Amino acid sequence: MHGGHGSGMHGGGGGDDGGGFGVRRPLRFLAYRLSLDDRQTAEVARILDELKTERAQVSVDERRTVSAFADVLEAETLDAAKLDEAAAARVRSSERLKNAAVTALKGIHAVLDPEQRKQFAFLIRTGAVQL
Repeated sequence: MHGGHGSGMHGGGGGDDGGGFGVRRPLRFLAYRLSLDDRQTAEVARILDELKTERAQVSVDERRTVSAFADVLEAETLDAAKLDEAAAARVRSSERLKNAAVTALKGIHAVLDPEQRKQFAFLIRTGAVQL
């Protein structure tokens, strides 16, 4: 395992911000617990990095949505079209996050051998890893 892969790889910036999808444990933990080889470690790092990037974009989108809701609320008259668009943007972000999580899980499943998948599932069930 290369030292650079594990440092700071949390997926959620160190904590779960309510999105529910992101790895709260560092990559080093997963590499150790799952006995990942260098190739697997690099691939899982890439997968988790992509998920982290999507989570960050969804977080930006959510701030925009909240701002749009506030703009609609403070206006003299309610603009239903703007309200609907803000709500639709929230749904699109949620769908984007769902797709990113599904893609990540498919990728991780493909990288791990059966015993590693079993151990990874155990870590998810016990809350040691949260996706």
